[in-house]
Amino acid sequence: MTETGIHLEITQQKAPNGLRYQQLTIQLRRSDRVIYPAELSKLELPKGIDTTQGIVINGRAPIWLYGYLIHELHPTAWVACNDPRLGAVVVATHSKTMKIGQVIPLKDPGETLNSALMIVGPPDSGKSILSHALFQALLEIEPNIYLQRANWDGEGNYVLELAQDADPEIFKAANKGGLTPEFFPYHAQAILNLRRNKILTIVDVGGMVQLEKQPILEACTHYLIISSKPEAVEPWHEFCRDRGNLIPVAVIHSSLEPCQTLHQEQPYLEITCGPWVRGDATGIPEVLMERVKTLLGSSL
Repeated sequence: MTETGIHLEITQQKAPNGLRYQQLTIQLRRSDRVIYPAELSKLELPKGIDTTQGIVINGRAPIWLYGYLIHELHPTAWVACNDPRLGAVVVATHSKTMKIGQVIPLKDPGETLNSALMIVGPPDSGKSILSHALFQALLEIEPNIYLQRANWDGEGNYVLELAQDADPEIFKAANKGGLTPEFFPYHAQAILNLRRNKILTIVDVGGMVQLEKQPILEACTHYLIISSKPEAVEPWHEFCRDRGNLIPVAVIHSSLEPCQTLHQEQPYLEITCGPWVRGDATGIPEVLMERVKTLLGSSL
Protein backbone atom coordinates (compact mmCIF):
# COMPACT_ATOMS: atom_id res chain seq x y z
CA MET A 1 0.00 0.00 0.00
CA THR A 2 1.35 3.41 -0.97
CA GLU A 3 2.35 5.55 2.02
CA THR A 4 -0.18 8.22 3.04
CA GLY A 5 -1.34 9.81 6.28
CA ILE A 6 -4.32 7.42 6.19
CA HIS A 7 -4.13 3.85 7.43
CA LEU A 8 -6.94 1.38 6.64
CA GLU A 9 -7.33 -1.94 8.43
CA ILE A 10 -9.85 -4.70 7.77
CA THR A 11 -11.05 -7.04 10.55
CA GLN A 12 -13.82 -9.56 11.07
CA GLN A 13 -16.47 -8.60 13.65
CA LYS A 14 -19.69 -9.96 15.12
CA ALA A 15 -22.65 -7.81 16.18
CA PRO A 16 -24.64 -8.59 19.37
CA ASN A 17 -27.44 -10.05 17.21
CA GLY A 18 -25.01 -12.58 15.71
CA LEU A 19 -24.47 -10.75 12.40
CA ARG A 20 -20.96 -11.25 11.06
CA TYR A 21 -19.45 -8.36 9.14
CA GLN A 22 -16.16 -6.82 8.10
CA GLN A 23 -14.98 -3.60 9.69
CA LEU A 24 -12.82 -1.13 7.81
CA THR A 25 -11.13 1.02 10.44
CA ILE A 26 -9.72 4.42 9.52
CA GLN A 27 -6.67 5.67 11.38
CA LEU A 28 -5.18 9.09 10.73
CA ARG A 29 -1.49 8.56 11.39
CA ARG A 30 -0.12 12.08 11.59
CA SER A 31 0.11 13.58 15.08
CA ASP A 32 -2.16 16.48 14.08
CA ARG A 33 -4.56 14.05 12.33
CA VAL A 34 -4.59 16.25 9.23
CA ILE A 35 -5.05 14.63 5.82
CA TYR A 36 -5.30 16.12 2.34
CA PRO A 37 -7.62 15.35 -0.61
CA ALA A 38 -4.64 14.65 -2.88
CA GLU A 39 -3.89 11.58 -0.75
CA LEU A 40 -6.98 9.84 -2.15
CA SER A 41 -5.14 9.18 -5.42
CA LYS A 42 -2.55 7.11 -3.49
CA LEU A 43 -5.00 5.34 -1.18
CA GLU A 44 -5.67 1.63 -1.65
CA LEU A 45 -8.11 -0.64 0.12
CA PRO A 46 -6.60 -3.42 2.26
CA LYS A 47 -6.21 -6.85 0.71
CA GLY A 48 -8.64 -9.61 1.61
CA ILE A 49 -12.00 -7.81 1.53
CA ASP A 50 -14.81 -10.35 1.04
CA THR A 51 -17.34 -8.85 -1.38
CA THR A 52 -19.97 -11.44 -0.41
CA GLN A 53 -20.08 -10.01 3.11
CA GLY A 54 -21.17 -6.61 4.40
CA ILE A 55 -18.71 -4.00 5.68
CA VAL A 56 -18.85 -1.23 8.29
CA ILE A 57 -16.63 1.83 7.93
CA ASN A 58 -15.45 3.09 11.31
CA GLY A 59 -13.22 5.94 12.46
CA ARG A 60 -12.90 9.72 12.67
CA ALA A 61 -12.35 11.18 9.19
CA PRO A 62 -13.57 13.94 6.81
CA ILE A 63 -16.79 13.34 4.92
CA TRP A 64 -14.92 13.28 1.60
CA LEU A 65 -12.87 10.29 2.73
CA TYR A 66 -16.06 8.46 3.73
CA GLY A 67 -17.55 9.31 0.33
CA TYR A 68 -14.53 7.84 -1.44
CA LEU A 69 -14.57 4.66 0.63
CA ILE A 70 -18.31 4.10 0.14
CA HIS A 71 -17.77 4.35 -3.62
CA GLU A 72 -14.78 1.98 -3.60
CA LEU A 73 -16.63 -0.57 -1.45
CA HIS A 74 -19.67 -0.66 -3.73
CA PRO A 75 -19.05 -4.30 -4.83
CA THR A 76 -19.56 -5.59 -1.27
CA ALA A 77 -22.92 -7.01 -0.15
CA TRP A 78 -23.70 -3.86 1.82
CA VAL A 79 -21.89 -0.83 3.23
CA ALA A 80 -22.63 0.91 6.52
CA CYS A 81 -21.05 3.88 8.31
CA ASN A 82 -20.63 3.64 12.06
CA ASP A 83 -22.16 6.59 13.87
CA PRO A 84 -21.28 6.00 17.55
CA ARG A 85 -24.44 7.88 18.54
CA LEU A 86 -26.68 5.44 16.64
CA GLY A 87 -24.89 2.34 15.40
CA ALA A 88 -23.89 1.32 11.88
CA VAL A 89 -26.17 3.00 9.31
CA VAL A 90 -26.56 1.11 6.03
CA VAL A 91 -25.89 3.48 3.11
CA ALA A 92 -25.56 1.01 0.21
CA THR A 93 -26.81 -2.53 -0.27
CA HIS A 94 -27.10 -5.39 -2.76
CA SER A 95 -28.55 -7.71 -0.12
CA LYS A 96 -32.20 -8.54 0.43
CA THR A 97 -31.53 -8.79 4.17
CA MET A 98 -30.30 -5.19 4.50
CA LYS A 99 -32.20 -2.00 3.74
CA ILE A 100 -30.97 1.54 3.14
CA GLY A 101 -31.21 3.46 6.41
CA GLN A 102 -31.23 0.33 8.55
CA VAL A 103 -29.27 0.77 11.81
CA ILE A 104 -27.17 -2.16 13.01
CA PRO A 105 -26.44 -2.04 16.76
CA LEU A 106 -22.75 -2.80 17.28
CA LYS A 107 -22.79 -2.77 21.08
CA ASP A 108 -24.81 -4.77 23.57
CA PRO A 109 -27.19 -2.37 25.42
CA GLY A 110 -26.21 -4.08 28.66
CA GLU A 111 -22.53 -3.19 28.41
CA THR A 112 -20.84 -0.74 30.79
CA LEU A 113 -21.64 2.95 30.38
CA ASN A 114 -18.61 5.25 30.66
CA SER A 115 -18.78 8.82 31.94
CA ALA A 116 -20.37 11.80 30.21
CA LEU A 117 -19.24 15.29 31.22
CA MET A 118 -21.77 18.09 30.67
CA ILE A 119 -20.25 21.55 30.05
CA VAL A 120 -22.67 24.24 31.29
CA GLY A 121 -22.82 27.94 32.12
CA PRO A 122 -24.43 31.20 31.00
CA PRO A 123 -24.06 32.59 27.45
CA ASP A 124 -20.81 34.27 26.37
CA SER A 125 -18.73 32.56 29.05
CA GLY A 126 -16.68 30.38 26.70
CA LYS A 127 -18.50 27.01 26.84
CA SER A 128 -18.03 26.12 23.19
CA ILE A 129 -14.40 27.21 23.17
CA LEU A 130 -13.60 25.34 26.40
CA SER A 131 -15.40 22.22 25.14
CA HIS A 132 -13.43 22.27 21.91
CA ALA A 133 -10.11 22.98 23.64
CA LEU A 134 -10.68 20.20 26.17
CA PHE A 135 -11.69 17.78 23.43
CA GLN A 136 -8.58 18.56 21.38
CA ALA A 137 -6.29 18.27 24.41
CA LEU A 138 -7.75 14.90 25.41
CA LEU A 139 -7.48 13.57 21.85
CA GLU A 140 -3.70 13.73 22.17
CA ILE A 141 -3.77 11.09 24.91
CA GLU A 142 -7.00 9.21 24.13
CA PRO A 143 -8.53 9.16 20.62
CA ASN A 144 -11.66 7.30 21.71
CA ILE A 145 -13.58 10.29 23.08
CA TYR A 146 -16.46 12.31 21.62
CA LEU A 147 -17.76 15.88 21.80
CA GLN A 148 -21.54 15.99 21.44
CA ARG A 149 -23.05 19.42 20.69
CA ALA A 150 -26.55 19.07 22.15
CA ASN A 151 -27.76 22.54 21.18
CA TRP A 152 -29.34 24.13 18.16
CA ASP A 153 -27.45 27.46 17.97
CA GLY A 154 -25.48 26.43 14.88
CA GLU A 155 -22.14 26.62 16.67
CA GLY A 156 -19.94 23.58 16.29
CA ASN A 157 -16.27 22.68 15.97
CA TYR A 158 -16.26 23.94 12.39
CA VAL A 159 -17.02 27.48 13.64
CA LEU A 160 -14.08 27.42 16.03
CA GLU A 161 -11.79 26.16 13.28
CA LEU A 162 -12.67 28.87 10.75
CA ALA A 163 -10.01 31.24 9.46
CA GLN A 164 -9.57 34.28 11.67
CA ASP A 165 -10.92 36.64 8.99
CA ALA A 166 -14.19 34.66 8.69
CA ASP A 167 -17.28 35.85 10.55
CA PRO A 168 -18.56 32.93 12.65
CA GLU A 169 -21.95 34.58 13.16
CA ILE A 170 -22.74 34.18 9.45
CA PHE A 171 -22.11 30.43 9.63
CA LYS A 172 -23.98 30.05 12.92
CA ALA A 173 -27.03 31.86 11.52
CA ALA A 174 -27.05 29.64 8.43
CA ASN A 175 -27.03 26.45 10.55
CA LYS A 176 -29.15 27.53 13.49
CA GLY A 177 -32.09 25.30 14.33
CA GLY A 178 -34.88 25.38 16.89
CA LEU A 179 -36.16 23.47 19.89
CA THR A 180 -38.64 20.67 19.25
CA PRO A 181 -40.13 18.12 21.71
CA GLU A 182 -37.87 15.45 20.21
CA PHE A 183 -34.61 17.44 20.38
CA PHE A 184 -33.30 16.69 23.88
CA PRO A 185 -34.63 13.09 24.06
CA TYR A 186 -32.82 12.41 20.76
CA HIS A 187 -29.54 13.79 22.11
CA ALA A 188 -30.00 11.98 25.42
CA GLN A 189 -30.25 8.64 23.60
CA ALA A 190 -27.22 9.59 21.50
CA ILE A 191 -25.24 10.30 24.69
CA LEU A 192 -26.20 6.91 26.16
CA ASN A 193 -25.03 5.20 22.98
CA LEU A 194 -21.79 7.20 23.04
CA ARG A 195 -21.16 6.13 26.63
CA ARG A 196 -21.18 2.51 25.43
CA ASN A 197 -18.66 3.26 22.68
CA LYS A 198 -16.42 6.03 23.98
CA ILE A 199 -14.02 6.31 26.90
CA LEU A 200 -15.47 9.75 27.66
CA THR A 201 -18.27 11.84 26.16
CA ILE A 202 -18.18 15.63 26.50
CA VAL A 203 -21.58 17.32 26.12
CA ASP A 204 -22.22 21.00 25.31
CA VAL A 205 -25.88 21.81 26.09
CA GLY A 206 -26.06 25.56 25.51
CA GLY A 207 -26.32 28.44 27.95
CA MET A 208 -29.82 28.30 29.44
CA VAL A 209 -31.16 26.41 32.45
CA GLN A 210 -34.21 24.70 30.92
CA LEU A 211 -36.50 21.98 32.27
CA GLU A 212 -36.59 20.55 28.74
CA LYS A 213 -32.97 19.46 29.28
CA GLN A 214 -33.99 16.87 31.88
CA PRO A 215 -33.29 13.95 29.47
CA ILE A 216 -29.72 15.24 29.07
CA LEU A 217 -29.29 15.34 32.85
CA GLU A 218 -30.42 11.73 33.07
CA ALA A 219 -27.97 10.68 30.34
CA CYS A 220 -24.86 12.35 31.83
CA THR A 221 -22.80 11.58 34.93
CA HIS A 222 -20.71 14.71 35.67
CA TYR A 223 -20.79 18.45 35.02
CA LEU A 224 -18.41 21.38 34.69
CA ILE A 225 -19.54 25.01 35.02
CA ILE A 226 -17.81 27.85 33.18
CA SER A 227 -19.26 31.27 33.96
CA SER A 228 -18.34 34.91 33.47
CA LYS A 229 -21.08 35.82 35.96
CA PRO A 230 -20.57 34.70 39.59
CA GLU A 231 -24.32 34.91 40.29
CA ALA A 232 -25.03 32.37 37.54
CA VAL A 233 -22.98 29.57 39.13
CA GLU A 234 -25.44 28.50 41.84
CA PRO A 235 -28.45 28.05 39.49
CA TRP A 236 -26.37 25.63 37.45
CA HIS A 237 -25.38 23.74 40.61
CA GLU A 238 -29.05 23.50 41.53
CA PHE A 239 -29.93 22.28 38.06
CA CYS A 240 -27.10 19.76 37.56
CA ARG A 241 -26.26 18.59 41.09
CA ASP A 242 -29.55 18.95 42.93
CA ARG A 243 -32.01 18.21 40.13
CA GLY A 244 -29.89 15.90 37.99
CA ASN A 245 -27.81 14.23 40.71
CA LEU A 246 -24.68 14.80 38.62
CA ILE A 247 -21.20 14.96 40.14
CA PRO A 248 -19.44 18.37 39.97
CA VAL A 249 -15.97 18.26 38.44
CA ALA A 250 -15.04 21.95 38.30
CA VAL A 251 -16.23 25.54 38.34
CA ILE A 252 -14.32 27.88 36.06
CA HIS A 253 -14.76 31.60 36.56
CA SER A 254 -14.19 32.88 33.05
CA SER A 255 -11.92 35.92 32.69
CA LEU A 256 -11.20 38.11 29.67
CA GLU A 257 -7.77 38.85 31.11
CA PRO A 258 -4.98 36.26 31.00
CA CYS A 259 -4.87 34.61 34.42
CA GLN A 260 -5.00 31.32 36.27
CA THR A 261 -5.93 31.31 39.95
CA LEU A 262 -6.71 28.17 41.92
CA HIS A 263 -9.39 28.70 44.60
CA GLN A 264 -10.04 25.14 45.77
CA GLU A 265 -9.47 21.53 44.79
CA GLN A 266 -12.17 19.79 46.86
CA PRO A 267 -14.98 18.82 46.76
CA TYR A 268 -14.59 20.04 43.20
CA LEU A 269 -12.01 22.13 41.38
CA GLU A 270 -12.62 25.89 41.35
CA ILE A 271 -10.39 28.23 39.34
CA THR A 272 -10.42 31.61 37.64
CA CYS A 273 -8.77 31.54 34.23
CA GLY A 274 -9.01 32.87 30.72
CA PRO A 275 -9.45 34.23 28.22
CA TRP A 276 -11.87 31.86 26.48
CA VAL A 277 -12.14 33.81 23.23
CA ARG A 278 -12.02 32.43 19.69
CA GLY A 279 -8.53 32.84 18.28
CA ASP A 280 -7.05 33.88 21.63
CA ALA A 281 -8.11 31.13 24.04
CA THR A 282 -5.97 30.03 26.93
CA GLY A 283 -4.67 26.48 27.12
CA ILE A 284 -6.40 23.95 29.36
CA PRO A 285 -4.95 24.42 32.88
CA GLU A 286 -2.95 21.38 33.93
CA VAL A 287 -4.93 20.99 37.16
CA LEU A 288 -8.18 20.86 35.17
CA MET A 289 -6.71 18.43 32.65
CA GLU A 290 -5.63 16.08 35.42
CA ARG A 291 -9.07 16.22 37.02
CA VAL A 292 -10.90 15.43 33.76
CA LYS A 293 -8.47 12.61 32.95
CA THR A 294 -9.77 10.76 36.02
CA LEU A 295 -13.07 10.34 34.15
CA LEU A 296 -11.50 8.43 31.24
CA GLY A 297 -12.92 4.95 31.23
CA SER A 298 -14.76 5.48 34.53
CA SER A 299 -18.38 4.49 35.04
CA LEU A 300 -21.04 4.78 37.73
